[in-house]
Amino acid sequence: MINAVTNRYGGIVGFLQGSMPRDEFFAGLYILGCANGIGLRVIKSVNELGWAEAFFATFQVSGIVLMACVAGISLLLLDKSDKIRVADLVFGAGFLVVIAVPINPAIWVVITALSFYILLLTNPQSARRRGATILLATAVPMFWSPYLFKFFANFILELDASLVGWVLHSARVGNMVRFADGSGYLVLFPACSSLANVSLAFLCWVAMSQFLRHRWSPQDLVWCFLACTAVVAVNVTRISIMGLSPANYERLHGGLGEMVVNLIILVATVGFCSLGVRRELFARA
Repeated sequence: MINAVTNRYGGIVGFLQGSMPRDEFFAGLYILGCANGIGLRVIKSVNELGWAEAFFATFQVSGIVLMACVAGISLLLLDKSDKIRVADLVFGAGFLVVIAVPINPAIWVVITALSFYILLLTNPQSARRRGATILLATAVPMFWSPYLFKFFANFILELDASLVGWVLHSARVGNMVRFADGSGYLVLFPACSSLANVSLAFLCWVAMSQFLRHRWSPQDLVWCFLACTAVVAVNVTRISIMGLSPANYERLHGGLGEMVVNLIILVATVGFCSLGVRRELFARA
């Protein structure tokens, strides 16, 4: 009886191990996880904002996140020589159980766990490791930075409000800044925070440097700082223009105004990160 059970399940395991290369197995898990995580974000955006406003808000999913997902998964598909291990199948089964439940935070937690699993068991120079690093960084703006924001929300929003108040020369009370025309107060909510854009700048740098196999140097800290500073400056400028008057707030809050600002942030972030990896980037051109 024991031999029969062993033969039966051993045959299934053997079949799964030989069904595809190891990296394709990991890529499949990431594709399912990222599709579910991003899909739930899109559905939530449409339910809360409606189709039109959600479209202008890019469904609350940055193009940098989409770019990073594609870059990370494409790196995992480069190596087709390694064979799936039994531990991979066990981990993969648990991964599929978690993402089958439509809970967005849980999906990004298991994507983080999968990334660490790969990083701990993979050669530092392999494309698999670089892909896992990118996908680990993707989980930061999609889950970890919003989660940590809950603990430091007051401090971060007050910091943003202080910068806006300094630009407008207006009074600030907590996370509220007085309109420049004196007609009331502009309230900064979590969606207005610069933290989300800073985490996207971090992701953009990780994705580009890992994908292009950029060799680290102390100058990289400068380019990362410039990318983060640029997105904070754009965000503070946008809020400051909204803070000139309630009319300006209506023009720039949501809709086309938000889409334009997101595009400017995307261009600034990719631009500074591209300058940081320009040697590898131009070598591929």
